[in-house]
Amino acid sequence: MPQRLVLLFIVPAYFLLSACQGYDVRLNDKVVYAPKPLFHDYAVTDAGLNSCLEQAINDGMITNAQQLTTLDCSFAGISNLEGLSVFSGLTVLRLSANKVRNLVELTQITTLEALYLDDNQVVDPVPLDQLPALRHLDLSGNSALQCPRPGSLAQVTTIILPTHCL
Repeated sequence: MPQRLVLLFIVPAYFLLSACQGYDVRLNDKVVYAPKPLFHDYAVTDAGLNSCLEQAINDGMITNAQQLTTLDCSFAGISNLEGLSVFSGLTVLRLSANKVRNLVELTQITTLEALYLDDNQVVDPVPLDQLPALRHLDLSGNSALQCPRPGSLAQVTTIILPTHCL
């Protein structure tokens, strides 16, 4: 019977505390629980990318850069990826329908497995050769793309290219 009584108080207390994950919980003016602050130790120059990152961090309750594994910034007006490499845990990155041209920043995100760059302004895909985990790549809709050389991007199992490269 005492175990049931303990469970009767512990289980509701646990759920009450977990519901307060965005707030400090105090008992007699002492903090007994304080959530980790959301991650904000990054600097990107592109306003669209910054807005997308802020939303993803808030939605996912991201407290460190490696926690962000999936990012969808499609249709965000992004042209500059500078600063994105701090998110070194990204495995899926969607940048569809933006104005991205330069991919050098992505070379530092070696965990990328899927990258969607369709309908951008990508010209040079060579930086993507340096992504060892990359398996899915969409470059369709990049009309000025220099078509990848045969044998480059050998690690990629699924690649979608613009029609002029087929």
